[in-house]
Amino acid sequence: MTSLRHLLHAPEILVAPGVYDGTGARLAQAAGFRALYVSGFQTAASALGLPDVGYVTMTQMLRRVEAICDVAGVPVIADADTGYGNPLSVRRTVRAWERAGAAALHIEDQTSPKRCGHMLGRDVIPAADMVQKVRAAVDARRDDDLVIIARTDARTTRGLNEAIDRAAAYHEAGADLLFIESPESLDEMRRIAEAFRGVVPVLSNQIEGGRTPLPGVAALQEMGYSLALFSLGTAFAAAKGMEAYLRALAAGSAPPAMTGFDEFNALVGLEEHTALDARYTG
Repeated sequence: MTSLRHLLHAPEILVAPGVYDGTGARLAQAAGFRALYVSGFQTAASALGLPDVGYVTMTQMLRRVEAICDVAGVPVIADADTGYGNPLSVRRTVRAWERAGAAALHIEDQTSPKRCGHMLGRDVIPAADMVQKVRAAVDARRDDDLVIIARTDARTTRGLNEAIDRAAAYHEAGADLLFIESPESLDEMRRIAEAFRGVVPVLSNQIEGGRTPLPGVAALQEMGYSLALFSLGTAFAAAKGMEAYLRALAAGSAPPAMTGFDEFNALVGLEEHTALDARYTG
């Protein structure tokens, strides 16, 4: 597996789609993506049927990260919310995500209970408190290849200048990659990338229908972003597909196009497991 650090420093921007289960991880890899992203939003929606407003516990998120890392043959970038508490809790979270197999994790400076970064109603903790969380995260990792991502949600309530200042402080504390959530214009996106050009990689969180423009991967690369997360599109697409199927079923209509039984079994690796079964029972 190519290391995430190598991919982040390649000339070409890295694109990581969001996945929320093993099937999605397999589909994304089959499509050729070189990294995957596991979001708290998708975990809340798929596991609990609830919005991303702080319901997902550390244990619930960790189980999802473990399951996806177990089938992923590419680096997995995982949401770790606020680190689930104070700096000591952040240390525990980093160790757990590292054992689960994550190649990177991000922690954010939101107050608790946290919300999706494209919802209103968010606020941030003092920057000095987040600096200590970042320091704790960096100190906790055992594998130097683990990428520590520091996210700030300050843009929405405190303005872009404070968000950039916070990100710089988090980099100074040891963060390997910066994540300034929900800039609201192309100009703001360019300012973020330019502020850290040649200093530290920066990611863009691209959410269909969210607060940030979607200029396309080529434009993001030209701006100077190293990583583009398409965090939620797979969940939105899956929900639309399930809705179409269920409406057709309820109406007694012919179902829409879908993956076939044999194709789906091939996707999830039935042939490999059939061979294993024969090996141990033959």
